[in-house]
Amino acid sequence: MGKHKPIYDPSSDCGDYVVVINAKHVGVTGRKREQKLYRHHTGFPGGLKEATMEQLQQKNPEKIVEKAVSGMLPKNRLRQVRMGRLLVFPDGEHPYADNIMKRYDTKIPLVTQPID
Repeated sequence: MGKHKPIYDPSSDCGDYVVVINAKHVGVTGRKREQKLYRHHTGFPGGLKEATMEQLQQKNPEKIVEKAVSGMLPKNRLRQVRMGRLLVFPDGEHPYADNIMKRYDTKIPLVTQPID
């Protein structure tokens, strides 16, 4: 949001970009991988589409993180602006490695298991 900046204004988004890497290694507890459903509607009659988390992770792993973050943001006009500042990559490789000023994964032990 940019609350740490001196130019902060609640009606405008002056925040920073966020880069999320390794989206295909997202871990969940329990049976969420098989039971959690992601739904969207195409707009046509009978156009409700459903996919489990496991199917979505194989097809488009970035969508899982994007939908989770989007659900946590306030539902207002700044939501799309803030989502535009979220950059999600399925692997550890991304073109913004030189621009990152602060890393948050140095204190968290990363235990990931690759998906078969």
